[in-house]
Amino acid sequence: MKTNPLKKLDLLGQSLWLDYISRDLIASGKLKRMIVEDGLRGMTSNPAIFEKAIVNGQEYDASIQAMARAKKSSLEIYEALCLKDVQNAADQFHPLYARTGGADGYVSMEVNPHLARDTRGTLKEARRLWRSLDRPNVMIKVPATAEGLPAIERLIAEGINVNVTLLFSLSRYREVAQAYCAGIAARLKRKERVDRVASVASFFLSRIDVLVDPLLESAMSRGPAQAALARKAHGQTAIASAKAAYLIYQEIFEGAPFAAAARRGARPQRLLWASTGTKNPRYSDVKYVEALIGPHTVNTAPPETIDAYRDHGDPKSRLEEGAARAGAVLESLAKLGIKLDWATQLLEKEGIEKFDKPFDQLLRALEKKRVAALNLEPKVRARKAARTRRAKPRRGDAAQGATRLKM
Repeated sequence: MKTNPLKKLDLLGQSLWLDYISRDLIASGKLKRMIVEDGLRGMTSNPAIFEKAIVNGQEYDASIQAMARAKKSSLEIYEALCLKDVQNAADQFHPLYARTGGADGYVSMEVNPHLARDTRGTLKEARRLWRSLDRPNVMIKVPATAEGLPAIERLIAEGINVNVTLLFSLSRYREVAQAYCAGIAARLKRKERVDRVASVASFFLSRIDVLVDPLLESAMSRGPAQAALARKAHGQTAIASAKAAYLIYQEIFEGAPFAAAARRGARPQRLLWASTGTKNPRYSDVKYVEALIGPHTVNTAPPETIDAYRDHGDPKSRLEEGAARAGAVLESLAKLGIKLDWATQLLEKEGIEKFDKPFDQLLRALEKKRVAALNLEPKVRARKAARTRRAKPRRGDAAQGATRLKM
């Protein structure tokens, strides 16, 4: 019998997380089966995922109607639904969290995406979600914007687990890692525990190639020398960026900068490979899993990618291979006039918008369902009243019944 390739990832030092959440997945027992059979070790969510689950599924409708009748707003309904799903998922992962001493078993929930440029708002929202979730094995997702950096440092200092999201550039990744280290240092200075503070830095992959590949294809028509450079870099920018990020991770967390904190129980902030579903049909459907398997990393993949890897994955540790070639790919972009910093800044901006849009769509859909439930309420009350009237005996019937009992 063929061994499940997904379960081999853990043996190679990588944790597999699912980039999806829904009430049906949890209630049906499928999530629990994936934990056991696939070696699933965590779960991530975002507004786009919740929008897909809540709008397209019917399993939320009864809860939405009940909260609408309780006069909850569409935003309050959204939050209540998401909190409940994340709590239930975290409960299913808790045995793994306990067994691994807090190394794995996390479920992430994102702050309101409209707060991506608001440090104070992000802090307030993250603290409130952390208190509301009330689970040790959850992470609050905070975007890696310039405004997010001080929030990340402060939240870590307060002992709140953080999943840093929407990370595209190497320079920003270094800043994220430094923010985490500063938060840990603040806790150590106050003589507070650091061994149960966890964080991941989510480096987004496929979107990089989606943006850069057309620029490389254009460069292929400029002449033999540039065409050769462009062909070698085509489809490789995201993986090259990830491998370069891993070198930064090793420099910081496996070197001197973090050594003293590690001796006092601090955990390194693991790199998490996100946006790992292949968007270009010409590429392998497991492209962003296969190339980036390595120790002390996480890969969060959508259900389709997990299914594909279960079917034909070839798990081998490849992350530390070809570091020189990765550097050459990134250098070739500059030679071709492709500014990677410009590209990553654009991706960050688009990434925020891609979370804002489904969040707003979800709230609009919930508002329609809320209004529909309120419009239905008078009719429901009228039907209940009619049934009650039919069930009550008429006064004459009651009197006749009493007479018959006396006879």
